[in-house]
Amino acid sequence: MMSNLFSIFDPSTNLFNLSINWMSTMLGIIFLPYSFWIIPNRHFILWNFILNKLHNEFKTLLKNNYFKGSTFIFISMFSFVLFNNFLGLFPYIFTSTSHLTLTLSISLPLWLSFMLYGWINNYQHMFTHMIPQGTPSILMPFMVLIETISNIIRPGTLAVRLTANMIAGHLLMTLLSSTGPNMSYFILLLIIIQIMLLILESAVAIIQSYVIAILSTLYSSEVN
Repeated sequence: MMSNLFSIFDPSTNLFNLSINWMSTMLGIIFLPYSFWIIPNRHFILWNFILNKLHNEFKTLLKNNYFKGSTFIFISMFSFVLFNNFLGLFPYIFTSTSHLTLTLSISLPLWLSFMLYGWINNYQHMFTHMIPQGTPSILMPFMVLIETISNIIRPGTLAVRLTANMIAGHLLMTLLSSTGPNMSYFILLLIIIQIMLLILESAVAIIQSYVIAILSTLYSSEVN
């Protein structure tokens, strides 16, 4: 039972299907640009409204780090993660964001670039950031250790947070759907619960996309 349950997160054992499953991650790059070639409709206007709001928020968070186009990478990350989160809610479609392979590939290079930029260009600020103002002298070594550990685990926490939330929701939906044949008398109740859970998962998909983008923006603003 458990192997069947977790097999929904297995890309495939077949090499051809494996490559096709991971290629589905890039479908957003193919389809999303079409919105810029069609006549603007309400969906296009809503999407542009969301992106503009994100741009203004990221611009505020970056403060002195902001320059023209600097928010584009975080908006692109939000769009990419959001698309793949929603794609995984459809039946028989591989959920790439439920794998640390993808989430670490997003968070680790970003974190490394922030750290390298900060330590090379603003090493004094990076050192002072390790010790909060007003820290007693006896606690300074411990604060440096704690801040160092918290910095090192940042890419892992970003990746695991997104992966764990995607896995938890999909497992719950799979468990409920697998109990349907054994609870035929409560099938209507199960359908209602599944719909409510699908709405919840849609909200989680949006929230987790926003969280990984906003935290990456905050980590970027700390290095200057």
